[in-house]
Amino acid sequence: MISTTAPGPLDGIRIVDLTSMISGPVATMMLADQGADVIKVEPLAGDLVRFMGPNREGLTSGFISANRSKRSLAVDLKTEAGMDVLRKLVATADVFVQNFRPGAIDRMGLGESAVRKIRDDIVYVSISGFGETGPYAHKRVYDPVIQALSGLADIQKDGETGRPKMIRTIIPDKTTAVTAAQAITAALLARERGQGGQHVKLAMLDTMVAYLWPEGMSGYTFIGKEVKAARAQFAQDLIFQTTDGYITAGAVSDAEWQGMCRALEREEWLDDPRFRTANDRIVNVRERLAMTAEVLATRSSADWLHRLDAEGVPCAPVLERQEVFEHEQIRVNEMILEQDHPVAGRIRQPRPAARFDRTPAAIRRHAPTLGEHSDEILTELGLDPRALRQAGVVG
Repeated sequence: MISTTAPGPLDGIRIVDLTSMISGPVATMMLADQGADVIKVEPLAGDLVRFMGPNREGLTSGFISANRSKRSLAVDLKTEAGMDVLRKLVATADVFVQNFRPGAIDRMGLGESAVRKIRDDIVYVSISGFGETGPYAHKRVYDPVIQALSGLADIQKDGETGRPKMIRTIIPDKTTAVTAAQAITAALLARERGQGGQHVKLAMLDTMVAYLWPEGMSGYTFIGKEVKAARAQFAQDLIFQTTDGYITAGAVSDAEWQGMCRALEREEWLDDPRFRTANDRIVNVRERLAMTAEVLATRSSADWLHRLDAEGVPCAPVLERQEVFEHEQIRVNEMILEQDHPVAGRIRQPRPAARFDRTPAAIRRHAPTLGEHSDEILTELGLDPRALRQAGVVG
């Protein structure tokens, strides 16, 4: 399943990954695709995501999508022998990543000070839900909790009823993963420049508040002049029904609006005082979109997309999920890869989004079965895999 043997931009970097679920594993997966040697350290029972959904020999689609390109070491850290294995591994590592609740990692004997005694220049990364202080610091957290607390559910609220809504994908988890991956590479760069290893702390709630600010919360930027109108009044659902499906189309600039009016054969709208400026079109958004929807309902998606595109109006078909990887734009850019997994069979995965022209990112290994690389890693550390397995320390 290895799609390239060329070294990636993080070739030579070793990451000890004690994370589970999504935010931490996706962050380290991105770095593994970029060439880092990511060793996923799992309890003997395995990461819970291995058992959430249809399962083939300890592999679910969710686990594959969050843990490809890694090696798996299954070890019992409740034993002294298991802790000794981990300490030897840490001594060879550049980065240590964990996402236990605050305090739990210290009780395990793997807090920053303990790890730094083993490798003083290590980049130590702590991912949490709410940070290490405050009334929520020690609460359990899942993605919907962060959507609720960050204001995201309020931003998504129904424009008619005012009822908050959740996004139907785990935005806080995945945004935290991207932020963590960027922070880890920044810390590694700082270390290369002589700043030493440091502790990178990242909370899902902090991540989402920062993520939402540029537009979702930007009305609160100017103190004393806050714009408190509900964002739902402005962020309308730009989905339009045609005679045979759905499309999206948007006109923000004057040039785009003029193009839309021509494409829809409604040039009289150009003289309508409700729509003369971009601000007018925002203030009167409900009327504008209702009128647009009425016209778009009269012809096919292909017809409208051809007309809108010819006028330079941003537009696209609304694809069903199974249509995404069949779309020409996705196919031409080879975004979705089909490969053979030794356990899961034929699978699809998206290629790494960032393309490096000299040190390519790629899916470097198949997602590992539980403890698949235990013997390999233990041998690298100079330990006896057979003895440790017989003692029940590794799996």
